[in-house]
Amino acid sequence: MNAPVNLNALEVGFDIPAKPGMDERDIQTPCLVLDLDALERNIRKMGDYARAHGMRHRVHGKMHKSVDVAKLQERLGGAVGVCCQKVSEAEVFVRGGIKDVLVSNQVRDPAKIDRLARLPKLGSRIIVCVDDIANVADLSAAAVRHGTELEVFIEIDCGAGRCGVTTTEAVVAIAKAVDAAPGLKFTGIQAYQGAMQHMDKYEDRKAKLDTAIAMVRDAVEGLKAAGLDPELVSGGGTGSYYFESASGVYNELQCGSYAFMDADYGRILDKDGHRIDQGEWENAFFILTSVMSHAKADKAICDAGLKAQSVDSGLPVVYGRDDVKYIKCSDEHGVISDPSGVLKVNEKLKLVPGHCDPTANVHDWYVGVRNGKVEVVWPVSARGKAY
Repeated sequence: MNAPVNLNALEVGFDIPAKPGMDERDIQTPCLVLDLDALERNIRKMGDYARAHGMRHRVHGKMHKSVDVAKLQERLGGAVGVCCQKVSEAEVFVRGGIKDVLVSNQVRDPAKIDRLARLPKLGSRIIVCVDDIANVADLSAAAVRHGTELEVFIEIDCGAGRCGVTTTEAVVAIAKAVDAAPGLKFTGIQAYQGAMQHMDKYEDRKAKLDTAIAMVRDAVEGLKAAGLDPELVSGGGTGSYYFESASGVYNELQCGSYAFMDADYGRILDKDGHRIDQGEWENAFFILTSVMSHAKADKAICDAGLKAQSVDSGLPVVYGRDDVKYIKCSDEHGVISDPSGVLKVNEKLKLVPGHCDPTANVHDWYVGVRNGKVEVVWPVSARGKAY
């Protein structure tokens, strides 16, 4: 027998999946749901850790793309600001009131450099990464043109194999150029080892970080010898923050996924061999989906397919259930193995996505739930900001 229809649920607009005060069961699907209690516990836990270890924590805005979540991280976790990957993301966070923003990436296009150089006029500290001395003059010219100051991190490739220089000599040479350039300020180093964050074993992750820390320590010593003592040495992620914190070299973390905890991160192991989503962090981020067909006895079809998530890091996991399994998806359909036929049409399930960052980027709203009720509805403020 179908549950009675809540007429209040029918008042939800075409562009919003829920309203504050609504019962959780009436949320329109597929949509993103945040367990506010779990989210707040994760944020407080990381904030307490950072403070106890004398670390600044600059949260990764590219993970959630939400001004509201960033402000919650500042308020409950003592976050000092955000990282962004694109100038358009930085613009959203600055206009949303975040006062310390790092573009943790290279900005080389002249139009993007010009937009970046305007942002300090809105009252925020702006830092950008550089890995090529030719970039320094362009950033300087834009800052001078707009009468602003851009701060600069020299980026070290400490194992991720993406952006960044690989020698202390290159770090020092670029830092000297920045220090001499009008409109720029040399602030420090970015050294984020992204390639090892999802390695299963704690020992394997540590081995990679040991190499990275040695590179960073040598670069810091080289900078100090040149009279350019870095104010900030920034890096560290959800799979490694304890290594950077204990290094004696880093003083700023850049953790992101800890707050939401997706399925791919959740499977990695802590130092005691336990999954990090079974004690260290809680799942707080879900795709809420509804069963829309059960025409096949052993399969249920839900409304969360490829357009509701990213599967680059694997398929989602049905939260809190071991009797059913999400096994396949196409554009608008998700196939759930249901060998015992326990699921019913219109039944709602919570999915833990494989990768939170790109999943958040395909939705317009977060629906924050507490005690079975919708408490807040937040826009995914920087959704689609990829330029």
